[in-house]
Parts: sequence; C-alpha cells; structure tokens
Amino acid sequence: MKWMLTGAAALALLPLAAAEAVESHPDLGKAEARCRPGETGPAFMVSIDGLKDRKGNLKLEVYPSNDEDFLQDDNILINAGKVFRRVEIPVPAGEAELCVRIPAPGAYSITVLHDRDSNRKFGLTVDGVGLSANPKLGLSKPKAAKTRVMAGAGLTRLHIIMNYRTGLFSFGPLRN
Repeated sequence: MKWMLTGAAALALLPLAAAEAVESHPDLGKAEARCRPGETGPAFMVSIDGLKDRKGNLKLEVYPSNDEDFLQDDNILINAGKVFRRVEIPVPAGEAELCVRIPAPGAYSITVLHDRDSNRKFGLTVDGVGLSANPKLGLSKPKAAKTRVMAGAGLTRLHIIMNYRTGLFSFGPLRN
C-alpha cells in the first residue's frame, strides 16, 4: 500500500520540506543586529579604542557566552537557533562606536575585528582584535567567562580596547 498526502496534510509539511540549513555568509546576523533610531529594547553600544589606523572595516559579533558557542561558525549557531549578531562598518574617521541589538537581557561575549585589509578574515600579522571585558590575549582562544558581559533591558554601554600583534608570540594594546 502506498501512502499519499493530500490536501491539508501535504500543505502542513511544505515548510518542513522547504527548510534548509543556512550556509555561512558575511551577511548572516546583520539584519537582526541593526540598531534603528528610536527603537527600544536590549542593545550594546560599544566604543572601540586603540585602533592602529583608520583603514578597512570594523566587524563586531555577538555570541552566546559559553565555551561551546563562543567563536562558533555563524551558520552553526543560526541553524541551532542560538544567538548570533554581526555589525560591520568602514572604520570611521572620528570616534568608533557600534550599536548592536540583542534578543534579550543576559550574558553575551563580543568580538571586534579591525579588518585592515578588508578581506573579511583575521590576518595574524595585519589585523587587530578586541573582546568584551578586555581580557589579556594569548595564543589560544580565551574562555567565554573571560569575555562575558551582561546586557540590561535597554542600552548597555561597553568599552573594548583593540589588540594587535606586538611580538613574535604576543598580542596586546598599542602603546602611545
């Protein structure tokens, strides 16, 4: 005996058949992250200090603040229904501030990439990186707890200091 779906049963399964896994893309998380004038709700306003120069782009990304999800691929987080937000702007001539919306108050981990050559990848010898809570950087990925920041119900202000390669095996803020 063959099973056939007809009418309402077939229509109910259409969304399941059409749902496909999201592939990684530089624009993932941007629409959800965009702050809009007059909008209320949870968001981070992040000021960036210690930029090496005014070349390239700044890319801010928001992750769940746990070791499994922190710095995970964007599509993996989105396909799992987890938080991922991204804001990308050309480096401004003046003060560097980025606003990013988040879905709810709570704990998050944030990264900022100073993509000096605008290739959308972290270049060890070229680019800078900053993390929420400004932990001291080593050669390995920091634990999420070291980068954890708490967001309130409205606008939460943060200050991130950029780090660049300072020696053969070290990263840190630039010295004035």
